[in-house]
Amino acid sequence: MPDLAGAVWPELPERPLLVLPLGSVEQHGHHLPLATDTVVAAAVTRAADLGDALLAPALAYGASGEHEGFPGTVSIGTEALTAVLVEYGRSACRWAGRLLVVNGHGGNLDALCRAVPLLREEGRDAAWFPCGVPGGDAHAGRAETSLLLHVEPRAVRTDRSVPGATAPIGELLPRLRAEGVRGVSPTGVLGDPAGASAQEGARSLAGLAARLAAAVARWDVDATGRLR
Repeated sequence: MPDLAGAVWPELPERPLLVLPLGSVEQHGHHLPLATDTVVAAAVTRAADLGDALLAPALAYGASGEHEGFPGTVSIGTEALTAVLVEYGRSACRWAGRLLVVNGHGGNLDALCRAVPLLREEGRDAAWFPCGVPGGDAHAGRAETSLLLHVEPRAVRTDRSVPGATAPIGELLPRLRAEGVRGVSPTGVLGDPAGASAQEGARSLAGLAARLAAAVARWDVDATGRLR
């Protein structure tokens, strides 16, 4: 997939699909880097067969207020992220035929569900796609650790990994909203990284990339702007 950042404008295809990885800068336990969500979104995008789509530089800051109890987290919040996505789409769609945001962080969903439908109402063909691993734990557990072991193994401090709160996310949500992640899990982990492997990460990445490619081929957008 050609990179937008390295292109010169006369070489750009006419009305291309522009793909924007969206992540966050937030704590991911004792063992995963702050850029984990951005790394995953970019890796899924690169692994997918999206034809002549252009890969934009990743947007690395998102809405991560629930993680602000930990040093290193930098959140721009839902309102600011919504505004950024709207203005990004308005500008990019002057020359891009479609805009797809590939999202690596669940906290960005409210902004995406506001910004993308607005862009579509304005006549811009925008959509978003989530990078969640089906059946995976919520944060910095086995699923994300496996992905990072496959994509950026040297960034994973496997000797420092510890479990966190392992209850289903639905049970944890009330406390997460009231207390933030640190109030629920002092380690910052929602899940357990035990058993993570690069092999599992490779399978997860391949599955996510295949689902992304199939969703782009269908381009069936729901009311929230999500590709189905």
